[in-house]
Amino acid sequence: MRADAQRNRARLLECAVRAFSEQGPEVTLDAIAREAGVGIGTLYRHFPTREALIEAAYRNELARLCDAVPGLLAELPPDRALRVWMDQFIDYMTTKQGMADALRAVIASGGDPYATSRARLDEAVTALLAAGAEAGVVRGDVDPVDLLVGVSGVGLAAAPGGRAQAGRLLDLLMDGLRPRAV
Repeated sequence: MRADAQRNRARLLECAVRAFSEQGPEVTLDAIAREAGVGIGTLYRHFPTREALIEAAYRNELARLCDAVPGLLAELPPDRALRVWMDQFIDYMTTKQGMADALRAVIASGGDPYATSRARLDEAVTALLAAGAEAGVVRGDVDPVDLLVGVSGVGLAAAPGGRAQAGRLLDLLMDGLRPRAV
């Protein structure tokens, strides 16, 4: 794909996530194309249906979250990388909740936007936990699925209390992930 086509696709996905999150599945594709600064034909060349755009937007957000792990581990100590990633996971959940109606429309049409979600998330969390355990800053007995459930719970429970409450709850969760003093 040419560089300009890649930029257009990325901009369309970014605008689609925002539009579907804020306006729901009824937002017009013309509005998304206009916000992205491209014509409707460009949108349809990349995404032949509304469902294809919704699914690609969701998967792009998932990829952004999971693909951040190596960079976080390269830049930060493992426990700090895990905590930053947990914040990013809460942002991802917020986006996913905003896109819920649009994602339900994809599922109703026979699509499965979540087909690879669990495996990708498990892989990301496993890498973060392994790095933390190896460095001695995270317990080695933490099940990645348990951590995902915990962080998801924080995202759901903290939604009414806002981002500040989610941060406090994630800090408590991190405290539970630290090795026990002997």
